[in-house]
Amino acid sequence: MKTWKWMTVCAVSISLVSIGNVYADEEDKTPDFTQRAYETAELDSQVLASSKLFKFDSGLEFTYPDAVRGIFVTAHSAGGERFDSLINLVDKTELNAMVIDIKEDLGYLTYIPEEGSDLAKLDMGQALIKDPRAMLEKLEKKEIYPIARVVVFKDTVLAEQRPELTFMDGDQVWKNNRGESFVNPFLKEVWDHNVQIAIEAAKLGFKEIQFDYVRFPEGFENRANDLTYSLGDYEDSAADPIQRRVEAVTEFVAYAKEQLQPYGVEVSVDIFGYAATLPEAPGIGQNFSKISENVDVISSMIYPSHWTSYFGIAKPDLEPYQLVTEYAKVENQVLASLDNAPVSRPWLQDFTASYLGAGNYKRYGKVEVEAQIKALNDQGIEEFLLWNAGNSYSEGVDYTP
Repeated sequence: MKTWKWMTVCAVSISLVSIGNVYADEEDKTPDFTQRAYETAELDSQVLASSKLFKFDSGLEFTYPDAVRGIFVTAHSAGGERFDSLINLVDKTELNAMVIDIKEDLGYLTYIPEEGSDLAKLDMGQALIKDPRAMLEKLEKKEIYPIARVVVFKDTVLAEQRPELTFMDGDQVWKNNRGESFVNPFLKEVWDHNVQIAIEAAKLGFKEIQFDYVRFPEGFENRANDLTYSLGDYEDSAADPIQRRVEAVTEFVAYAKEQLQPYGVEVSVDIFGYAATLPEAPGIGQNFSKISENVDVISSMIYPSHWTSYFGIAKPDLEPYQLVTEYAKVENQVLASLDNAPVSRPWLQDFTASYLGAGNYKRYGKVEVEAQIKALNDQGIEEFLLWNAGNSYSEGVDYTP
């Protein structure tokens, strides 16, 4: 068991509360991410240099559990009437953690930042969580480990506000088949935008930052030569297109972890489960091993419904124990080859994938959730997260090994 030992914030850490002027000047009200990055670089280096002696103190104290057993919580749930019932679920079971949306899938912040702050000036906040600090204080009282989910490169809001930071299809911001836009992982401005949000989440009191959608759009390799976008600092890279994407994604993760070091938070990344079974996912830039080397926790999304005829299993959704077992064997081998392997904390399925069609899915409940947990435990993996988009979790589940 590990406990954060907080020390008084040094003056240079406090100076990060104001991270430069987000505007280029008083008349031009377009957020200038590049200028902000330059202005904060010197402060960041000072904080990083002193981080061995000082850690930011949010005023809240949480203890890392014996093993994280958590649930996903939307901002609507966290800021609404359902929150108390979810706290009650965690409090009365062997669950002990919540993953809460702070920057959601469209790119909005799920709370209104403090007036006058850099995040407030971006005008990307929604009042879904009315008082995030009060929410965290409630979790502290119940000893529930808080994880802030930050969706990174899937960001329709920023893409539409700043087309130069996204992928253009002619004179239009490119959208996928679901109408979603991504911002460009090659650009340092995009990195800093998300790191700034993560830092503010740490200041609020979250003890872990979980980055999601740390990748290029699915199937990007099929449009890479048709879309218009900047390669940023990777313009002169000698790597082939696949490795260039891998470089961008991996280096963002390493950069984010470094920038978050003074705040004493764990850093985790969500990743496609199949990425562990390949040298790398060529289109989206995810290399399981390289990302794992730069995080504290790796969370593979291994929902049985998301696999098709993998591991010799014809209909994976019907075989939750077998699917998770076979995946865990592969992941264990990959992580064992790393010098500094992260904690494995996979995402498990607590929803019914009826969209697969009759005969290809089963209704998920207590038995199916317990089967996935047992499969992990049988392979020596003790941590897990449960995903249900509507936060309606199965009743009566035994979450212990």
